[in-house]
Amino acid sequence: MQLVFSDAQYWEDFLPLTFTRPVAEMRCGILTFSERWQKILENTEISFFTEMYLQEKFPEPEKKESLFLVTNFLPSETVIQQIKDLKHGEALVYEDELIAARINMDGFSLHQIEKMTDIKEELVFFKKPTDLFTYNHKAIDFDFELVTRGRISQELSSTNGFLGDKKDLFIEEGAQIEFSTLNTKTGKIYIGKNAEVMEGCHLRGPIVLGEASKFNLGSKIYGATTIGPHCKVGGEVNNVIIFGYSNKGHDGFIGNSVIGEWCNFGADSNSSNMKNNYGNVRLWNYRTKAFEDTGLQFAGLIMGDHSKTAINTQLNTGTVIGVASNIFKEGFPPNHVENFSWGGFKDDEKFKLDKAYEVAGRAMARRKVLLTDEDKAIFKHIFDAY
Repeated sequence: MQLVFSDAQYWEDFLPLTFTRPVAEMRCGILTFSERWQKILENTEISFFTEMYLQEKFPEPEKKESLFLVTNFLPSETVIQQIKDLKHGEALVYEDELIAARINMDGFSLHQIEKMTDIKEELVFFKKPTDLFTYNHKAIDFDFELVTRGRISQELSSTNGFLGDKKDLFIEEGAQIEFSTLNTKTGKIYIGKNAEVMEGCHLRGPIVLGEASKFNLGSKIYGATTIGPHCKVGGEVNNVIIFGYSNKGHDGFIGNSVIGEWCNFGADSNSSNMKNNYGNVRLWNYRTKAFEDTGLQFAGLIMGDHSKTAINTQLNTGTVIGVASNIFKEGFPPNHVENFSWGGFKDDEKFKLDKAYEVAGRAMARRKVLLTDEDKAIFKHIFDAY
C-alpha cells in the first residue's frame, strides 16, 4: 500500500529547514522521519503531501488506497499496531490532530473518515526545530533498536579506549575507529557504514555518525548528537543535528543546533548556545514573523540548506539562518539572517540566483551529487517568494 507522508500543519513551523524538503525528510536520531516509517511499516512505496513547489522533487501521491501519515513523532508498539490495523475510513487522532488515516487519495477528503480513535498515551512529538535536538536522545534510542535488532556489530579496535556496555555500541561494516575514546555510559553510539573516527577523538554518547561521514582529528563530541551521511565534523560539538552533506571540519563550537544539508562552517566559526544572563532563548518564527520564546536556556543555531560562514564567524545565541546565505562580514550578524543573504546583515544585497546555482552545483559535485532542475526550481521559488 502507498504511504503518503503528510506535512499537515507542521511545515511552516519547521522553517527554514523545510524550505527545501517536506517534514518527513528531516533527520533526527539515526534516520529521517521517512526512513523510520518505511522501516517500521516495512514499506518503501512512498509519496509526499507537501507544498506545491516541492512536489516536482518529492512525488505527490497516486490516486489510490493509501495510508496517510503524519511522520514527526515516535510511536509506541501499541500505536504502531493501531496504524497497521486501520481499515478504510478509519483514522487515529492525537491531541486533536489527525496523525494516521486509511483513505483513498482519489478525490482526497477527510470526509472519507468514518471512525476516529483518540490516542491517549503520551507520544514524543516534534513540533518545531528545537524539538529535534531536545528529543534527539529519545530518537537515537528508538532508531538504535530499530536498526540494530538481530544484527551483530563490527568489533571495536583495541587501540581505542571504551567506557560503558558494548551492547550500546554498534559499528557498521567498513567503519574505521582508531586511537579514540568512546563512552556509552551516557547514551548509545552508532557508527555508520564506511564512516571514520580519526585519531584522538572523544565521543560521549548518545551519538550517531552517519554513512561515509568523518569526525576529524581530535574532535570532542557530546550527545545527543546526530551527524547525517557524508559530513566532516571537527572541533567541539554538543547536542547538534546535521542532516547530511555538510561540513564543520575545523575548530570552533556549535551546540543545541540543527544544521541542514550542503552547509559549510569556516575555520573557527562559533555559535553561542546560552545567553550571558541565563535567560530563555528567543528564535525567529517564520509563521508569526517575530522572535518567539523557546522556553529553553540552551538554543544555538538553526541553519537552512546551502548556507555558509566565513572563517572566524561568531554567531549569537538563538540565530536562525535561511537558505543559501553567505555570512562573511565583520561583527556579529543578526539573529535572523534572510535567505540568499550576501554578507549576513540586514539589508545586504541578495546572493544572485545564477551564482547560487553555480556554487551549489560545485559543492554537490564534490559528493558526486547532481544539482537538478528540480533543485533549481526550489531555489527560485524560495528566492522569489521569501
